[in-house]
Amino acid sequence: MSSALKILPPVEPLANALANSVSLPKPLVVSFVRKEVASWRKQLLAGTTSDRDTIEAAITENLEAFASSRLQPVINGTGVLIHTNLGRSPLGKTAAAALEKIATGYSNLEFNLPEGTRGKRAGYLETALACLVNAEAATAVNNCAAALVLILRHLCDGEKNEVIVSRSELVEIGGGFRVPEILETSGAKLVEVGATNKTHIDDYAKAITPNTALILKVHRSNFYIEGFTAEPDITELSELSRAHSFPLVEDIGSGAMMNTDELAPIDHEPTPQEALTKGVDLICFSGDKLLGGPQSGIIAGRSDLIAGIKKEPFFRAVRCDKLILTVLQESIDEYLRTQAKPSETDVPNLKALALPPEALKSRAQSMLDAIGPVDKAEISIVDTMATTGGGTMPKSQIPSIGLQITPTGISLNKLSKLLRVGTPAIVGYTQEKHLLIDLRTLFDWQDTLVADRLKNILKG
Repeated sequence: MSSALKILPPVEPLANALANSVSLPKPLVVSFVRKEVASWRKQLLAGTTSDRDTIEAAITENLEAFASSRLQPVINGTGVLIHTNLGRSPLGKTAAAALEKIATGYSNLEFNLPEGTRGKRAGYLETALACLVNAEAATAVNNCAAALVLILRHLCDGEKNEVIVSRSELVEIGGGFRVPEILETSGAKLVEVGATNKTHIDDYAKAITPNTALILKVHRSNFYIEGFTAEPDITELSELSRAHSFPLVEDIGSGAMMNTDELAPIDHEPTPQEALTKGVDLICFSGDKLLGGPQSGIIAGRSDLIAGIKKEPFFRAVRCDKLILTVLQESIDEYLRTQAKPSETDVPNLKALALPPEALKSRAQSMLDAIGPVDKAEISIVDTMATTGGGTMPKSQIPSIGLQITPTGISLNKLSKLLRVGTPAIVGYTQEKHLLIDLRTLFDWQDTLVADRLKNILKG
């Protein structure tokens, strides 16, 4: 054995010691430590110099970082309501309670209880979805990108596969996925029309050929175009597509079920109901954004098209499991129960949107009183601006209230990290020399937890 390798710690003793400090299964800890030691062996043989203490400290730090990657609750102090990195929309209590009941036992997923025979999967949910969006029929799959691919696969047949899209709507969604790539994956041929800022009804009309399968509208939910712009109304596109006997499809993305401008001082976000009323044949949108449900993609519109989509072999590959169906079912039921009285909703993001700044300021003052004097920072209450996030409503600026922490006896980076890696994990945002925690994305029961963590870190 090379003398350099003698400093390597034995795997089992180190793993046994570390297993007591992290809440991970011991076999996983042993496997992790073994790989780390093997990596250090290669480095030492390549000439790296170190000592056992340094190696053990590095392995410990890496293991702790690995353990923190395990899914865990996080307190969102960023002011971004639909935070993609933090799990998007939180669920309401009713949906969460229903999830526990279904997840911990058996259910009638595909069983007809009155008849005692095989039942229709998601039959209730599809009926409720259609009712909510005023559609002939509806169904759901595991995300909105899958919904769009499924629609395109069904409507593009052989040479009749041309899909007309305005150049201003060739958007990139989360994770680097782009509309042209989604079309290519589905076997569709993209036909671009118009210019970046202006597309006219004649642009669509001139692009129609015997091979046109559909017109696709894509809602610009994560950016906006202002100035010298123009685009045809949905009703014009509907008339054009019907005159040529092919469908008009719209991906409206964010899935706002209520008038957003009535909940907060922000723009109106198009709703599925509005799109269908204006003559769109099929729509798709996300279930985990403004709708506030689980990750899912909802398809609604003409009953004949929905029936055809559900017969596609690809439909099974992207269908929802019982857990998604349960949460989506409860989320849709909640909207149906509270349509007439949005103020009584159980959907957390809708409640957060409607909170008046005065209520947030009162909570912030209570938190400030609970923290009391601290040695390592100055804390004050400030006006902030929250956003919807999640690739929705890019112009949304919602007046909010936050705690502004200006560190004095601790670095800003260290304070931010201590909040992130502690229990509970707290994520805020930095602005110049300050750390801010926006109360619009804090649940009121989390105020005490945040105050206690800040107090413990900053007291000295």
